Amino acid sequence: MKNLLKILVILFSLNAMAAPLAAPDRQRGEGPFDRLVLRGVTIVNGEGAPPVGPMDVLIEGNRITQIRNLGLYKPVPEADRIPVLPGDKVMELEGHYLLPGFIDLHAHFGGDAQGVPAEYVAKLWLGHGITSIREPGSFNGLDWVLSHQARSAKNTIAAPRIFPYVAFGQGETGPFLTEEAARNWVKKIAKQGAAGIKFFGAPANIMKAALDEAGKQRLGSAMHHAQLDVVNWNVLDSARSGLTSMEHWYGLPEAMFEDRVIQDYPLDYNYTNEQHRFGEAGRLWAQAADPGSEKWNQVRDELIALDFTINPTLTIYEASRDLMREMNADWQKEYTPPSLWQFFQPSLQSHGSYWYDWTTADEVAWKNNFDLWMQFLNDYKNHGGRVTLGSDAGFIWKLYGFAYIREMELLQEAGFHPLEVLRSATYLAAQVLNMEDQIGSVRVGKLADLVITDENPIANFKVLYGTGHFKLGADNKPERVGGVKYTIKDGIVFDAKELLADVRRIVSEAKSQGESP
Repeated sequence: MKNLLKILVILFSLNAMAAPLAAPDRQRGEGPFDRLVLRGVTIVNGEGAPPVGPMDVLIEGNRITQIRNLGLYKPVPEADRIPVLPGDKVMELEGHYLLPGFIDLHAHFGGDAQGVPAEYVAKLWLGHGITSIREPGSFNGLDWVLSHQARSAKNTIAAPRIFPYVAFGQGETGPFLTEEAARNWVKKIAKQGAAGIKFFGAPANIMKAALDEAGKQRLGSAMHHAQLDVVNWNVLDSARSGLTSMEHWYGLPEAMFEDRVIQDYPLDYNYTNEQHRFGEAGRLWAQAADPGSEKWNQVRDELIALDFTINPTLTIYEASRDLMREMNADWQKEYTPPSLWQFFQPSLQSHGSYWYDWTTADEVAWKNNFDLWMQFLNDYKNHGGRVTLGSDAGFIWKLYGFAYIREMELLQEAGFHPLEVLRSATYLAAQVLNMEDQIGSVRVGKLADLVITDENPIANFKVLYGTGHFKLGADNKPERVGGVKYTIKDGIVFDAKELLADVRRIVSEAKSQGESP
């Protein structure tokens, strides 16, 4: 078998995986403070509880140390509030909402082919309330990602917390031929500081050995079940062997085939041709067992029993069902630099730029694909399964940060209540990282990774977009409201709009250098 990793690296085509410009030293953000008092907020705790407020919250250093319910009596007696001491940093936030920092479990930094610096990516994440990311693959090189992880942990750069996963076999010259070789590689990357492994496919004995060793080394694991090997190893095989989470959805319909073993590929299909790859993927769910059927339920229940996480990244496939919408999204003009705009164009070289001749039939197939996919996700969640959020931005017209908020909207479309969406975005994602005792909800003792908005995100996720929500104002004039107001990471308060202004400057400067979309 050819080295599957090498094939996928070519398809992901990041110009030999050259790393982007490193993030500069942090110039934004205030804190952490000895004492930071947030006064009068309405809290959405991330664990599923409804909003509660007004509340005062005390943060000391980088930890939440006190939360006090003020009740609805007006005015609030000062004796009921958290005392403000000399030297305290106080933020008056009546009418604002406080949420846990968002966790993006599929967040690539991008590579040289996208032409975007790390500062651009990191500030878009923070500007949308994302305080932690799982970097699935570390394609810019594990050393590069580990360097940024360490700098983020010390808060010397403006960036989320980083949990680096390494593509299985990365750094090797060929495929693993023995189980021992696979185990040795897993031990090596664990020693180097990786948080987990991202798999694409390998012979069954190699997969089992690597996953077993990953468990012994306490590494997380994620998998993109690539079509090149999915007939031999689908999500049931992964879950039974200890995989932590599946990315996207490949391998799930295949586990529910009833009248076939292999996807119904056209006879001229070529996986290297990405329009073939994505076009036929949009016709895959229709080949699986029907919703609610015995096979459907059997696969669902076994995955749940194995505590298996689905990280669907719905957003990255959305252009497949409505290309024009994604090409003309509100944020493309001000937030997409010329190099990334060019990367998104139809191309035989750029991964995910498969718009060679995208038709109405392709979009209709993908709309039907989404319908079945979303039914499974909602059913999985309703029966106790863990569904989380990831964006996979930097491809297929999706911008960092913006794509994550769109993932929230898509899960709501799938049938999730907004509070269920936020639980998936925070507390459940923290469980995947084995960090639920530190991040993922608003509780005393946890790290101060928080999001503050002046609009109600439960009522409308659009108010979390960096471009805000477009609506008619009381003066009968259109206006934009919302956008994350503050992102707090490790007790440091970032003005989200200031971060996004930095991003617009980066884009504007790139355009002024003679490039234009």
